Amino acid sequence: MSASGSTKTSNRNAPAVRKRTVIQRLAASWQLYLCLAPALLYMSIFHYAPIYGLQIAFKNFMPARKIMGSPWVGFKHFITFLQSVQFPILMRNTVLISVYSLIFGFPIPIILALMLNEMMNLKFKKFVQNATYIPYFISTVVAVAIIINFTSPTIGIVNKLITFFGGAAVDFMGRSSAFRPLYVISGIWQSMGWNSIIYFAALAGVDPQLYEAAQIDGANRLQKIWHINIPGIAPTIIMLFILNCGQLLNVGFEKVYLMQNAINLDVSEVISTYVYKVGILSAQFSYTSAIGLFNTVINFSLLLIVNNISKRVSETTLF
Repeated sequence: MSASGSTKTSNRNAPAVRKRTVIQRLAASWQLYLCLAPALLYMSIFHYAPIYGLQIAFKNFMPARKIMGSPWVGFKHFITFLQSVQFPILMRNTVLISVYSLIFGFPIPIILALMLNEMMNLKFKKFVQNATYIPYFISTVVAVAIIINFTSPTIGIVNKLITFFGGAAVDFMGRSSAFRPLYVISGIWQSMGWNSIIYFAALAGVDPQLYEAAQIDGANRLQKIWHINIPGIAPTIIMLFILNCGQLLNVGFEKVYLMQNAINLDVSEVISTYVYKVGILSAQFSYTSAIGLFNTVINFSLLLIVNNISKRVSETTLF
């Protein structure tokens, strides 16, 4: 009887003990949590607090009546978007630009990191690293200005080379068929050096004894890359691929908008630019909030699907 009573008492005291333990741990590491506070505050204010406003996607938002006073309309805005003439155009353009960027842009930083890892000349290696990192820090406005000037039919260096070899000058910005290649190629040029940093860091963590064993076995450089380097960074590749798939419909607004013109609008109008034009310029806040929420749900669904596929075919998953 006394044993049963002591057991009940210990069970009642367990939450209090756990609470004291948590408080003690927080108190013991208060400096670390203080350093974490600005990041938590930022996430709370700019990422979690705005979730409250998502309800206007299901309302007919009226600024005068504010969010709570606006009437509910359910899934009206979602249905309107799905049935609109713009929906297939926006989805096609957004998906194609994203898929092209993923197919052609994702492997380049991996290849660059593998090549840099094999360079023996340290001075040339640092020069290549700096030359490929610098474009990442160029603003989008300047990058688009460079694209326009380089592809200009009169002063552009690209057309100068074409005419030098006997070809005719091409107005790339005046051709809708050139928009996607220009967007993807310029994106690769601007981001490949920066994106290669994480792969280069992963390569630095590969056990040197593996290279020594491969050298003893007579493996050449390509065999070392294929059997040591690539498997060594495979978890990093998979994680970043999953994250990239989770942002498949998040085509950057600034660059697309700055590269748009009346000629290429049929291939350059994506979800983000459409939301800006309709939501901000035309003040259709509820309608564009529904489009943004739809975009987020699709991206999150893709993230879950790719993560589950990765879980089945490999041991590396995001969660």
